[in-house]
Amino acid sequence: MATTATPGILAPGGGFLLESPRAEDVFTPAELTDDQRLVGQAAEEFVTKEVTPLISELEQHKEGVMAQLMKKAGEIGLLGGGVPEEYGGSGLDRISSTVLSEKISSYGSFSVSVGAHSGIGTLPIVYFGTEEQKKKYLPKLATGEWLASYCLSEPQAGSDAQNSRTRAVLSPDGRHWILNGQKMWITNGGFADVFTVFAKVDGEKFSSFIVERGFPGFSVGAEEKKMGLRGSSTTPIFFENCHVPRENLLHEIGRGHIVAFNILNVGRFTLGASCLGFSKTELESAARYSKERTAFGHPISDFGLVRAKLAEIAIRTFALESMIYRTAGIIDQAMKATATGGNKAAHTMKVLEEYAVECSIAKVFGSEVLDYTVDEAVQIYGGYGFHEDYPVARGYRDSRVNRIFEGTNEINRMLIIQMLMKRAVAGTLPLMAAGAKLQEEILSGAPVEGSSDGQWAEESRIVQGAKKVFLLAAGAALQKYCDRLADQQEIISALADIVLEIYPMESALVRAEKAVAARGKDSSGAVAAAARVLLQDGAARVEASARTALAASVEGDMLRTQLAVLRRMVKREPADTIGLRRTVAEAVISANGYPFEGR
Repeated sequence: MATTATPGILAPGGGFLLESPRAEDVFTPAELTDDQRLVGQAAEEFVTKEVTPLISELEQHKEGVMAQLMKKAGEIGLLGGGVPEEYGGSGLDRISSTVLSEKISSYGSFSVSVGAHSGIGTLPIVYFGTEEQKKKYLPKLATGEWLASYCLSEPQAGSDAQNSRTRAVLSPDGRHWILNGQKMWITNGGFADVFTVFAKVDGEKFSSFIVERGFPGFSVGAEEKKMGLRGSSTTPIFFENCHVPRENLLHEIGRGHIVAFNILNVGRFTLGASCLGFSKTELESAARYSKERTAFGHPISDFGLVRAKLAEIAIRTFALESMIYRTAGIIDQAMKATATGGNKAAHTMKVLEEYAVECSIAKVFGSEVLDYTVDEAVQIYGGYGFHEDYPVARGYRDSRVNRIFEGTNEINRMLIIQMLMKRAVAGTLPLMAAGAKLQEEILSGAPVEGSSDGQWAEESRIVQGAKKVFLLAAGAALQKYCDRLADQQEIISALADIVLEIYPMESALVRAEKAVAARGKDSSGAVAAAARVLLQDGAARVEASARTALAASVEGDMLRTQLAVLRRMVKREPADTIGLRRTVAEAVISANGYPFEGR
C-alpha cells in the first residue's frame, strides 16, 4: 500500500503510514555533525563532573543545590538551546537540541528540571511572546540568571487541562490581571523565577500569562513527597488576588489552548529524547553489573536469560533512537524547506504542529521503552536492585512518571488516532483513499502482503504489511462506528498500538539498511540482528492489536474474512530470534552497554 516518497518532498505528519521513505531522507545518529556531537559532549561532561557527585545531596533536597546547578548549566550555554541568538541563546536546530536532551538525561531529576526550564518553561515566550516580553525575559532565561516553570495542571484538572478553575479578571483600573486559583505538580516550583500560568479570563476564556515569583499574591506550597525524581523541586503554586501586569498576557485572550497544546508537542518529543538517554544509562549499568556479579561460578552475563534481557533492552532502545533522530531530521528538513523569513517562531510552531503525531509517538514509545528497561535492570541486579544503595532502584522510581507527564500515555494514544482521522477528513493525509484502494486489492484477490526484493526484502514486506493492517483495522472501525469512534477508547488504543509499532519498526529498518550499506558488509551483524528481531516481534504485536480492533468492529463471516486477510498481511518467514538476540547480547556485553552509539 505504501508508495515511495517523492524526492525533495517531505511526507506530511503521519505520512509514514502511506509512504516508504527514501533512505537518504531519513536522518540517523551516524550523520551527526562534529558540532552536534560537541553539544552532546558538553552536556555529558557537565552531568558527569558537576551533577553526578551531588546526587546524594539532591536526593535529600539540600536547599539551593539544584538551582545552583541549573545556573551553572546556563552559564556554559546548556539552557539556551531553544532561545534565538538575538535574545542571548544559541538557537540550536532540532537535531542539536535532541542530542542535548538525550545526553543530559542520565540523572532523571536534573533532566526534568532542565526540561521544565528550557522547554515548557521558556518556549512559550519564545513562540508566543511579544517583542517586549522576549527582550525582558529570554536573555535571563537563556543564561540561567532566571529559571522558569510551567503551570498547567490543577487538583481537578489533570488531563482535562481546559477544565481549569484558576481565574483571571482585569482590575478596575485596567492595569493588572488578578489571578486566583491553584496549580499542582509544578516542576521547579520551589526555585523558579518566571512561570507560564494558564487561567480562564472571566472564568471562561482559557488564556496564559507570564508571572514572576515576586508578584503580590503569588505563593509557593511545600515540596511534594514523590515516589521518584526526588532531587527535583515539585510544588503547588497559589494565586490569591495575584497582580499580574496587563502586558504579561501571553498570546491572546482565549487562545491559551494554542500555547498549551503546541508547547506540549515540543515537550512530548523532548521527553522521548530524554527517555532515550536514560535508557542507555540504565543499560550500561545493567551490562556492567552482569559482568561483575557471579553465580554458580560464572558471571551472570554468561547466562542466556540475562543475555536475552540485555539484548531486548538494546533492541528497543535502538528502535527508539532510530525513531527519535528520524523525527528530529524531518522537523529540521521541514524548517529549512519552508523557511520564508518573517515570524520564525510562528513558523516553528507550524512545523511542530504538523508532526504532532510523531511527537506523541515519541513520548509514548519512549516512556514505555524506558519503563521496560528499568524494570529489567532491577531484575538483572536481583535483590540488590531493590536496595536504595544501587542506582537502578532510583532509576526504577524516576522512570514511572514519564507515562503521566506531558499528557498520559492513554491520552496520547487517543490523540494519535484523533489527529490522524482529523487530517484524513481534512484531506491533508489521504488515508481514506488509501483505505479504498486496499479494499479494491482485497476484492480483486491481488496480493495484500506487500512485495519487495533484495537482502532486506522480508523486513520491507513486514513493514508494508503492517501499514496495510492499520488501514484494514481502522477502516473496519470507522465503517461500524463512524463519528462515534471517539467513544470507543479501547479500539482507538488498539489502533494506536499498531501505529506505535510501525513508526519505530520502519525507522530501525531504514537505519539498519544504511548502516550495513555504509560499512560494505553483509547483514549479519548486531545492527541488522536488532532490526530483524524488532520487526519479527513487532509484526506479532501488530497482528494481536489488529485482531482486538477487528473483533470489536465486525462479526460473523465478515470477521472470519477480515482475519484471513489479516493473516495474509502479516505473513512472514520464521526467524531465529533467539540466535539474533544472542548476537545483540554479545555486542552489549563487549561494549559494556548500548552497542549502537553513533551507528
